[in-house]
Amino acid sequence: MAGRQRRIRYPDEATKEKVRALRRRATPAEQKLWEALRSQQVAGMKFRRQHLIGAFVVDFCCTSHRLVVELDGGYHDAQIEYDVERTNIIAAHGYTVLRFRNDDVLQRLPYVLRRITEAADRKTVQ
Repeated sequence: MAGRQRRIRYPDEATKEKVRALRRRATPAEQKLWEALRSQQVAGMKFRRQHLIGAFVVDFCCTSHRLVVELDGGYHDAQIEYDVERTNIIAAHGYTVLRFRNDDVLQRLPYVLRRITEAADRKTVQ
């Protein structure tokens, strides 16, 4: 059935509500990137936002290309070790993780979209 979306199953109601709250409180950078990624506008890839992978909710995910895009605000400077561990765990689930600063999305969106497309192309070739 074309156009039919598969329902996401959450481990519990609290996780489901957390994901919904994250979608409602999207940062300006998340909103801008979502406008560019939604509806398969980038290389025909279908992205989901605030997608659950293991115990983590990632900002954007293209499951068909096993690609995750994470946006980092200024507070990420204080949690570098956590972000590295999180990236490694997500990668262990078979995903390539791209990280961009919020400023990159807000000021250099074409660069960000090019990097996403290049990463997806590398995944397709493998």
